Amino acid sequence: MSEATVPVAVLDANVLFSASLRHLLIWLAVTEAFDARWTAAVQDEWTQSLLADQPHLDAAKIARTRQLMDIFIPDGLVAGYEAHIPTLTLPDADDRHVLAAAIHCGASIIVTKNLKDFPTSVLAALNIEAMHPDAFVGRLLDEQPEAAIQAVRCHRADLKNPPRSPAEYIAALEMQNMPATAATLRLRLADI
Repeated sequence: MSEATVPVAVLDANVLFSASLRHLLIWLAVTEAFDARWTAAVQDEWTQSLLADQPHLDAAKIARTRQLMDIFIPDGLVAGYEAHIPTLTLPDADDRHVLAAAIHCGASIIVTKNLKDFPTSVLAALNIEAMHPDAFVGRLLDEQPEAAIQAVRCHRADLKNPPRSPAEYIAALEMQNMPATAATLRLRLADI
């Protein structure tokens, strides 16, 4: 692992919805490229949304995935943040719990696909930054290259149905709106 301090980042529900992105983020946390945080409310939101969107999925397997996240990232679950919620103003009041969790656990980053819901004008005063997952993973590849590449290798190795070559893995990232990450990994194709 790099000598640089790893960032603490709260993961919004929308970055946990996609199995592939969720698994990549969890691998990045397991390899200590960053310290991942979430709340029970975030876990509820992504699991309920996923099951509503794809009712054919096995609810027990989704619940097991949630459990495994809490097992593999034992400090990931943030609790006790609720007192911050009424003090916060965001464009979508339903997102205040994510910012409250970030404040409570000392996170410097919120990883979200909904950047407009976390305005820089509000977050800057709190020394918190909202980042799209593509920008976030790209930053980790720059700042924590050993841990991030190890996570990518582990994530790709987990893909068994079907397995993916490095080029196929990168193409899949591009299809998931992760073009900067894909471009960076393309330069490190031999490493993944």
